[in-house]
Amino acid sequence: MLMDQEKKGKLFVISGPSGVGKGTLVNLLKIKHPEIILSVSATTRKPRPGEINRQHYFFVKKETFLDRVEKGKFLEWAEFAGNCYGTDTAFVEENLNQGKDVILEIDVKGALQVKEKMNTAILIFIEPPSMEELKSRLFKRKTESEEEIQKRLAIVQSELNQKNKFDYIIINKYLSPAYSELEKVIYGNDE
Repeated sequence: MLMDQEKKGKLFVISGPSGVGKGTLVNLLKIKHPEIILSVSATTRKPRPGEINRQHYFFVKKETFLDRVEKGKFLEWAEFAGNCYGTDTAFVEENLNQGKDVILEIDVKGALQVKEKMNTAILIFIEPPSMEELKSRLFKRKTESEEEIQKRLAIVQSELNQKNKFDYIIINKYLSPAYSELEKVIYGNDE
């Protein structure tokens, strides 16, 4: 008689344009469901005020990052606005194999790379209610220069054009209903 294989965790990839509220939604999810694992990405960019190494990102030198790319250590990676970002393959696989659900909060290109490598990944696109609202959110958070914000806005339309490649689309007009929808996607209930 064959033994049942232990339940493998699910991989959820949350993506969408910068400033759409991905981080806020993921933080709420972590507070209510601390059992879910949030993958921490590596990046070559400088920490923003309040960001902690190994908690928000693994802040690494560009040479170290590119060496890891060459060795195939990332599930996905991308260069954005002069900085590199990537997801450690071993971390994700280890947690999934232990039966833990894992969330990646990454850009749209990265999400599609993950789907190519792990076709069981569940892709969730967070969409802004409008371009005007997105611009307003980016300027209000005051974490980037106007030039950096303009760079981000320049790629938003191409990101929005990719949304139909995702399994779910959630419009984040108001936080509470967007969060409820996200929770239903992940946990399949009507909380």
